Amino acid sequence: MFTRPRRAFARLVAGLLAATGLAFIPPATAHGDPPTTHDASTMLGPVTFSDDFDGPAGTRPDPAKWRYDIGGGGWGNNELQYYTDRADNASLDGTGNLVITARRNNPSDFGCWYGTCEYTSARLLTSQTFTQAYGRFEARMKLPRGQGIWPAFWMLGNDIGDVGWPQSGEIDIMENIGREPSTVHGTLHGPGYSGGNASGGSYTLPDGRQFADGFHTFTVDWSPNLIRWYVDGIQYSQKTPADVTGEWVFDHPFFMIMNVAVGGNWPGSPDGSTQFPQTLVVDYVRVNAHDGGGGGETGRFAGLHGLCLDVAGAGTADGTTVQVAHCSSNPAQQWTAPGDGTLRALGKCLDVSGGSTADGARVQLWTCNGTGAQQWVHTGAGDLVNPQADKCLDVTGWGGDGTPVQLWTCNGGANQKWHRA
Repeated sequence: MFTRPRRAFARLVAGLLAATGLAFIPPATAHGDPPTTHDASTMLGPVTFSDDFDGPAGTRPDPAKWRYDIGGGGWGNNELQYYTDRADNASLDGTGNLVITARRNNPSDFGCWYGTCEYTSARLLTSQTFTQAYGRFEARMKLPRGQGIWPAFWMLGNDIGDVGWPQSGEIDIMENIGREPSTVHGTLHGPGYSGGNASGGSYTLPDGRQFADGFHTFTVDWSPNLIRWYVDGIQYSQKTPADVTGEWVFDHPFFMIMNVAVGGNWPGSPDGSTQFPQTLVVDYVRVNAHDGGGGGETGRFAGLHGLCLDVAGAGTADGTTVQVAHCSSNPAQQWTAPGDGTLRALGKCLDVSGGSTADGARVQLWTCNGTGAQQWVHTGAGDLVNPQADKCLDVTGWGGDGTPVQLWTCNGGANQKWHRA
């Protein structure tokens, strides 16, 4: 196990390499055939999310990055804990870690689905602060231990509020249950499939070592039609649309979740051998954009009347109008798709004003912030779709040069069709 200075150095090296698109390859930790590791040729875009959890001991995680799920309704699995936003369930330790703590307590007389709650813990998520389609999602963690303890690092589709689960999709980067102290699982959940060999895999540490004994790195590399899982740089599973028994629902932005559950249908309840408190210690969480090659595609989007998507007046102020204009070599018409779901021009993002999902919502240029208002999918049919609204980029009133674009229900019209030019 690294001492703290060595851990910090390794984290710094990993971050520097990741930022340049290279991979940090930890030492192999398995015997037998040579493992598949992160390939240094894997195309990574820039770091789009990073938290090293630096701060004074006892402070809560950065609210600009992490929010809380709160409650004790069982969370669909008959779990026993009540999730709180209290610092004694989730706080920094002062040495560069976030600590999520499951406790056998109930300081505020919380009620759970089964009666008075017996346990508290925390569940942190980025649904309101960061979403992304594709890329590398990674965390370095030291897991808890004990029967009935269930830590997880996972993702849900950002459309879950509209389509529900499992249509939204779920990507489990790491799950562990206490009765399997040496094994972690990586799994997909979607319509018609939920776990099992077709949509999941597992990795077991060699020599009887346990994940609670030291830090390990858990990673997903996610690209269109392919998801790969790694532990300490060793690939142990990959899935494509051909591997699942239902619809592939992994082509839109997702948000991240970290939590420690207590009990539930899968791990079972704690027993006399389970000691409390139990902690999930998180050294860092980092996300890179997916780069399909060479830093992302850049060019113009041409649409109705052969006009191009354009930043009015080549302005760079937040709120600058986005319109259609005669195509030119102006940088105001050069749109880059860096692989994180955004479209960028002049250093800022194509954005739906106020995050609105209404027909006629204004589309503008805005500082990139990772929200659903800045996520776009260029479909095979030529639509530019904002998944949060499930609506299309539309030339207002079928107008000509200088006409603003807007958000509108997708209808197949020529004023909603865009191609790279």
